[in-house]
Amino acid sequence: MIAVIDYRAGNLTSVRLALESLQVDSVITDDPACILESERVIFPGVGAIGSAMQNLQALKLVPTIRSVVQKGTPFLGICLGTQIIFERSEEDGGVAGIGLLPGSVRRFQPSNRADKVPQIGWNQVHPLRNHPVFQGIDDQSEFYFVHSYYPCPADPATILGETDYAGVRFASAVARGNIVATQFHPEKSGRTGLHLLKNFLTWNGRPE
Repeated sequence: MIAVIDYRAGNLTSVRLALESLQVDSVITDDPACILESERVIFPGVGAIGSAMQNLQALKLVPTIRSVVQKGTPFLGICLGTQIIFERSEEDGGVAGIGLLPGSVRRFQPSNRADKVPQIGWNQVHPLRNHPVFQGIDDQSEFYFVHSYYPCPADPATILGETDYAGVRFASAVARGNIVATQFHPEKSGRTGLHLLKNFLTWNGRPE
């Protein structure tokens, strides 16, 4: 069973429909026991990190997410679900994240008025290294983005893919151990996004 974390926000329906199209059973849940027992866990994301962290703390899900990672369960973060796994974000005046990966999250500060914030639409991802979740996905494949903030990993070794926007080359995909996370939305990225999700569903949680 695939657990999709329900933290009273996030794009839960799109993720569930994408999984259904792959003929995979999933459950949207905020039950710590269910999440811990699941074969794989997805943390989807739409919204602001401040309210997301408040909801996670109220639901007592922060220790659950840390336990999932410690167990070695394959974990996928999407958009806000990527930003929230870092130590801190500039959003909402500065908010501490879960801290699964070292680094921070910053807001785009474009100098060109043509670069709108948030970035909404398709953009290319350039993989920096091989990873099972990106197997069969071509360099410069396009994925769908909706975000005003972007991850800045403290450890360059965690960067899996990069994307250019608003004068910044940022980490659009990160991975370490059994964690993989994307700033883009694979569930909204057509066949390529479904291919990535399918790879995640067969991944054993190891980097190679």
